[in-house]
Amino acid sequence: MGVRPVTRSDIPALSRALAEAFDDDPVMCWMFPHDAKRPTGMARLFAAETRYHHLAGGGAELAETPDGTIVGGALWDPPDRWKQSSYDSLRSLPAVMRALGGRLRVGAEVSHALESAHPTEPHWYLSTIGTSSAGRGGGYGKALLNSRLSRCDAEGAPAYLESSKHANIPYYERFGFEVTGEIVIPNGGPTLWKMWRDPR
Repeated sequence: MGVRPVTRSDIPALSRALAEAFDDDPVMCWMFPHDAKRPTGMARLFAAETRYHHLAGGGAELAETPDGTIVGGALWDPPDRWKQSSYDSLRSLPAVMRALGGRLRVGAEVSHALESAHPTEPHWYLSTIGTSSAGRGGGYGKALLNSRLSRCDAEGAPAYLESSKHANIPYYERFGFEVTGEIVIPNGGPTLWKMWRDPR
């Protein structure tokens, strides 16, 4: 298997892999409640976020099989660059609107809830990580996490993520993350768990 930085040409395939990985994710199901529309909407949203934010920070990585098939990815933001700039938000707005359609307000509520609860101490932020069914169980998630966490340790930098599934908490704990709190999406939305990792 291989882990490497994402390029602009990788974005469509990466976005489809992430959309497949998040098809049963509680937050994504809240934002995209229609099963038939969810895959396309999520792929468009991941593409917009990668293209207009994560790619510029140098923290977007993908996992691929020996034949070059993209089966997963991790979207990291470097210290003090986790929040999208106003300029990039404006540039990405048409693509985000196309992705969310009538659920734009719900997407804004999710973003606001996550931003309001975000730690202020400088850290590497793992916004998204996932593998498609073709990569699941193959160690790709572990490889993606270790790729960036080894850099965090070398830099002496903490790392932070939000787990949208309670069942995934033990997995992240194996990499040194600890639960520090909960985030509840308003208006009956799901709960996420804040997880922090000090460098080793």
